[in-house]
Amino acid sequence: MTAPDHIIVGSGINALVCAAMLGAKGAKVLVLERNDRIGGCMRTEEITAPGFVHDVMATTFVLFITSPAYAALGKDLARHGVEFCHTATPTGVLTPDGGHAVLTTDRAANIAALNRIASGDGDRHGGDVGDIERNAGLLFGLLGGALWSYPTTKLIAGEVWRRGARNLAAFMGEALVPARGWLETTYSSDTVRALWAPWVLHAGLGPEDAFSGQIAKVIAFALEAAGAPIVKGGARNLLAAFEALIRERGGDIRVNADVAAIVQSGGRASGVRLASGETLNATQSVICSLTPTQLYGRLLGKDAPQAATKATQSYRYGKGNFQIHYALNKPPAWRGEGLDKVALLHLTPGLDGVSRACNEAVRGLLPEVPTICVGQPHALDPSRCPQGKAILWLQLPEAPRHIKGDAAGKLDAPADGRWTETLREAYADRVEAILANHIDGLKDSVIARRAYSPADLEAININLVGGDPYGGSSTIDQSFLWRPFKASRNHETGIKGLYHIGASTHPGAGLGGGSGFLLAGKL
Repeated sequence: MTAPDHIIVGSGINALVCAAMLGAKGAKVLVLERNDRIGGCMRTEEITAPGFVHDVMATTFVLFITSPAYAALGKDLARHGVEFCHTATPTGVLTPDGGHAVLTTDRAANIAALNRIASGDGDRHGGDVGDIERNAGLLFGLLGGALWSYPTTKLIAGEVWRRGARNLAAFMGEALVPARGWLETTYSSDTVRALWAPWVLHAGLGPEDAFSGQIAKVIAFALEAAGAPIVKGGARNLLAAFEALIRERGGDIRVNADVAAIVQSGGRASGVRLASGETLNATQSVICSLTPTQLYGRLLGKDAPQAATKATQSYRYGKGNFQIHYALNKPPAWRGEGLDKVALLHLTPGLDGVSRACNEAVRGLLPEVPTICVGQPHALDPSRCPQGKAILWLQLPEAPRHIKGDAAGKLDAPADGRWTETLREAYADRVEAILANHIDGLKDSVIARRAYSPADLEAININLVGGDPYGGSSTIDQSFLWRPFKASRNHETGIKGLYHIGASTHPGAGLGGGSGFLLAGKL
């Protein structure tokens, strides 16, 4: 068998984008996945009851459909069967007192609706997303571009020339404002603040973290512009399309292929050795879509550059995620108008509630009142469940990786700090009680429930360390130029022919496929 040009370790969105892009250039690519299926955080299964199709982890693809990768691959993926389902109401919020707000994909309608909640808040929303629009070239150039590159240098130089150095510095300083600072000084309504506060969690940040305000504005802009689409029939259909496209372009994919080590020869990475003992060679490069812990610790070990080994030891992972899936006998009857078609609805006491739950999880406590993100896939894609039924996709972005206690003082923490099945179900009961306060007749409509603790998620995907789906803490000191390490340079590793992509590298987490796209462009 002829050796491929590139071996890609892992099969998440970045790996698949990279493989498809390299294949378009005529390169032969081999993708290796340790699990029995490809996809990373994209997995679709009937986990509750027959006929109820759930995306177990990632479900929303707004980052993908707005990405350069989709611009390049979208038509071919559609040719292989990918179809996205949309709603005009991508997000909303519902608070314990019944306060609620819904964002649509119509800016004028959003401005009017938020002004009705609190005079001036809608106008300020228009100003915020308008600022993102006006600065899109700079913002998205930095958020999605190769930072150590001539195009980025040219971009910044052009901005200095256009704005002046002092004004550019002021813009950068304003971008560092935490979400709390932005929300409290911009919006007068607690409900409007509650609409945006939870979204920073989906970027791996908390409301008090630097840059979280800017990220929330970017998310607001993206949701308003592109919605919160899901894949018709489940994320598995996107994976099937990627596999077909990669094979069509001469590539190959192997599952149940656990890479145990990077092989080096002649001063460069020359291939990989599988846990089975089989050695596979590549003529040009080995590309790893992994965490630093996996790449520099497990696969390179003593052969890793000393600086990378040291940096890996201090690399920080973020909060865990907790997922719950429901099969319901009927669509949820929300205690708030206009919420039945919302793609992603947050249940939260508000900004302070998000801060509190986030802080509790960081300190190893089970949050007393967690922030709950509720997806309603059936509202966008009726094929996900039998007619007249419904499914709910719940994500709790504030879960402790190592449990020290319960903020409510009701659940006992295991002596070893590890999640257990008993604790998982008890915590899911807490979440269900909150959910039942917002949905009339919930308990009578539940057909089945399936919960996943952070430990369960890590068992599915080794890159989710402690259930962290973002590949490591996304605070400013571990982002941009400093992701994953302070001395990182794009996707280089310090070893010739070995490259690092995935959520642990710039542009970071999410389903945009950015790092895979950038590296494919370079290679």
